Amino acid sequence: MRLERKDITTYKVDAIVNAANAALSGGGGVDGAIHRAAGPKLLDACRKLGRCPPGDAIATPGFDLPAQIVIHAVGPVWRGGAAGEAEMLTQCYRRSIEVAVENGVETIVFPAISCGVYRYPLDQAAEIAVRTLRACKSSISPDMEMIITCIEPKTYRAFEKAVASNV
Repeated sequence: MRLERKDITTYKVDAIVNAANAALSGGGGVDGAIHRAAGPKLLDACRKLGRCPPGDAIATPGFDLPAQIVIHAVGPVWRGGAAGEAEMLTQCYRRSIEVAVENGVETIVFPAISCGVYRYPLDQAAEIAVRTLRACKSSISPDMEMIITCIEPKTYRAFEKAVASNV
C-alpha cells in the first residue's frame, strides 16, 4: 500500500474509488472532481444504477478519466461515533475491494472516504482505511496494488501517521 499526494482524477490505473453520495449524483470534493473529469456520461451511468446505500460500493466505466473503472463507495456521515459509523466505513473500503476483484482490477486508488463534508474525524478514518485495506490485501487481494491519495495536507498527515503506525 502506498500513500501519495496527487489528484485522483489523473491516475492511469484500473480503478479509482469515488467518495460518492447515496444518490450517486455527483457533488463536491472528490465526488465532484471525478464527475467533472469523467464527463456527463458518468452521471448518466450513475442515474441508471439508482442509489447505493452507505457502506456499499458499485462500479461504472471511467469514461473520460484515465482510469478504466470508477468504484463509487458511499461512506457514512459522522454522527458522533455511536451510530455504527466505524463498521460502515470499514464495510465501504471492504466492498470497494470486493467490487474491484469482481472487475479484475489490479491497481486501485482510494481517496479519504467520509473525511470531507461527511465530517468523519481524520485520525479515526485513516486508521480504519489503512487497517481495512491491509486486511483485504492479505485475505482477498494479495496481488492488488493499492494507493491512497490525499491532497489536503491535514488529511495526508493523518493517513501518513496511520500507515506508519501499522494499524
